[in-house]
Amino acid sequence: MDLGAPLGERATLVHFSTAFCQPCRATRRVLAEVAAIVPGVRHVEVDAESRLDLVHAHEVTKTPTVLVLDSAGNVVKKASGQPRKADVIAALALTLDSVSQSGSQQSDGM
Repeated sequence: MDLGAPLGERATLVHFSTAFCQPCRATRRVLAEVAAIVPGVRHVEVDAESRLDLVHAHEVTKTPTVLVLDSAGNVVKKASGQPRKADVIAALALTLDSVSQSGSQQSDGM
């Protein structure tokens, strides 16, 4: 997936947003905080209006939508709406645990 930014060493939080989306602002803050406290995790924000290729490819129907990518860039989690910090951390923990323990990923929502 070409995000226009490098992936995180362990995982990447991809945030689809739009300029006038109020919940996107809070989502940006939550994801940035999580990326700052979890080593190897990067937060990348994608402007949904300018990246329709990614919007269509990942079936993004509303903003905010968050994808959790593993270190290889594979989507392992997807959720729409404003996430809670605890839910993002839990999704990352499951993602990082499944990658480190078995090398396989699960694809259910946050």
